[in-house]
Amino acid sequence: MRTRTFLRTGLALAATAALLHLPASAQDKPIRIGATGGPHAQILEQVKKIAAQDGLQLQIVEFSDYVQPNAALAAGDLDANSYQHKPYLDQQVKDRGYAFTDVGYTVNFPIGIYSKKVKKLADLKDGARVALPNDPTNGGRVLLVLQDQGLIKLKPGAGLKATPLDVTENPKKLRFVEVDAAQLPRTLDDVDAAGINTNYAVSAGLSPTRDAIARESAKSPYVNVIVVRTADKDKPWVAKLVKAYHSEPVKQFIQTTFKGEVLPGW
Repeated sequence: MRTRTFLRTGLALAATAALLHLPASAQDKPIRIGATGGPHAQILEQVKKIAAQDGLQLQIVEFSDYVQPNAALAAGDLDANSYQHKPYLDQQVKDRGYAFTDVGYTVNFPIGIYSKKVKKLADLKDGARVALPNDPTNGGRVLLVLQDQGLIKLKPGAGLKATPLDVTENPKKLRFVEVDAAQLPRTLDDVDAAGINTNYAVSAGLSPTRDAIARESAKSPYVNVIVVRTADKDKPWVAKLVKAYHSEPVKQFIQTTFKGEVLPGW
């Protein structure tokens, strides 16, 4: 009996020792975080490295549109996502009833207007076709740029969610074509100009600093955010994720890699 007792005691001690050598924050499974392909996903690859040093494992899931990452988060297929700005999130919560909370700022992508037909907005001809994102917040961004450039005027109070219906003055009689944001780079052969979100522009080989004929101010309300289900917002992994994103190596990666096309927003 003594031999068996010593054996059981030895196994228990060995198991305890093994547990003591595990990181205090070891996870049963990785945190699944969704992002659109391009800069958002690239930045998260760097965040993943920093988070791993703090015992947080991340699994990055890429999407090709703006709708599915929120749907997947609501369904429990993701733990977080990082791809949308606050006005878009607020609209999604209002329209779809999502119980989401933004927990940290990420980056700002000043939206740009691109063209294969003209070198500047002033050269657009009467009746020119201008493509813009078909979601209210991003479409409104393009309209605000056009207003800032003096091409149109919007109804007072239209604000960030302006739509073509809010255009009150349009001297060139521009025609607005609303398109899914991810498809906008493909419209450049067919329209006179297109307002394209920076992540999709970069993915299509466009440079916001060189190719855009007009660009949104960097000081805008469209800083992107990390989003989680509200029920998860106080979990320890959330704070670790935000800490990793806001680390100096990640900021340096953004500044070095994107050279002003993508801006740290924290």
